[in-house]
Amino acid sequence: MNSSDNKAVMRAQDFWAALFLFGVAAFFIWRTTFIPLFGHNRAGVSGADWYNSAALVPLGIFGGLLVLSLVLLTISIREGGARSALSAAGIGWNRAEAHRFATLAAILFFYIVGLVPRVDFILASGLLITALIFGYHHGHARRMSLAAAVVAFAGSYAVVRNLPQSDWGRHDDDLVTLALWICLTLWALVQGRGDRVARVIPAIAVAAPLILVCVMAFGFRQNVPNRGGLIFEQIEYHYYVSLKPLWSR
Repeated sequence: MNSSDNKAVMRAQDFWAALFLFGVAAFFIWRTTFIPLFGHNRAGVSGADWYNSAALVPLGIFGGLLVLSLVLLTISIREGGARSALSAAGIGWNRAEAHRFATLAAILFFYIVGLVPRVDFILASGLLITALIFGYHHGHARRMSLAAAVVAFAGSYAVVRNLPQSDWGRHDDDLVTLALWICLTLWALVQGRGDRVARVIPAIAVAAPLILVCVMAFGFRQNVPNRGGLIFEQIEYHYYVSLKPLWSR
């Protein structure tokens, strides 16, 4: 296959990927509209202002995903991706590409459906970041499968143990996710000896969700997923009990 054929396949795959991302973003934006965004009155009591709405963060995340999907779709169409999408080039996904797409879809599914609503946000996002970097940095099929299996197990456990919604008084799903995260991190460090990216996985996986959730909760006063999670519960307690009184005097 020459370079022009490779480009045609890539643009066709970009076309299908953009349509998939657009559908996911549109679905979750639609579901987010069920969360009140603007202030309202109930029984004579005024609701919260729009900037305190729990819908603000998911609207921003999935709105950004929607914009990215439209940009990818536009680029694909301009370079002939739409024309070749249903041709032999468009459907000519090889086994490696199909495996990559399937494992990535599984990771995102179990993260969004299983982990985010039930598991501590820092633990769930840390596991997600570790799985994505470890599984897809070098493109090894076995690493992708392992990353998908770990996230799928954590998400499935959370769903089975906490249907229909999370029980904030129980942390068994948090502990399972934490144990899987630690094991996957150690395995990534062992497998990536001498790899600079592997060495920074733990720092990125811890710092990114920790900063994000603290900014959401204490900076923008947003509701965060599973406020009673194993780690965030302790952060919130010490923020209001130990830190905030220091500058409130």
